[in-house]
Amino acid sequence: VQLQASGGGAVQPGDSLRLSCAISGLTLDYYFIGWFRQAPGKERDGVGCISSSDNFTWYEDSVKGRFTISRENDINLVYLHMDNLIPEDTAVYYCAGLTYCGSTWLLYGANPWGKGTQVTVSS
Repeated sequence: VQLQASGGGAVQPGDSLRLSCAISGLTLDYYFIGWFRQAPGKERDGVGCISSSDNFTWYEDSVKGRFTISRENDINLVYLHMDNLIPEDTAVYYCAGLTYCGSTWLLYGANPWGKGTQVTVSS
């Protein structure tokens, strides 16, 4: 199983960006997917997750209302659409496989992890 995040870049505050997570080696219909990020010098934080079948999503407070996670199971892609980006969103973003998506999703381990993609928000 492999996951690969892509779509990062350098943007200005207020801009939008869409990241993609390509999954191979499994049937996405049965997999929960989470997005995480790690800013320079900080620990990795959870961003949000999406359930395997009913598209239920959960977001951490720092991104709620600005970020949206969606999925296209037929092409094994999960997206993280980010609106109204702020400098504090600057980080390397990762996608990972989960066994649960909900309010306590960060208590569950994530595996496997994909390679990250850099997002830089600055003026």
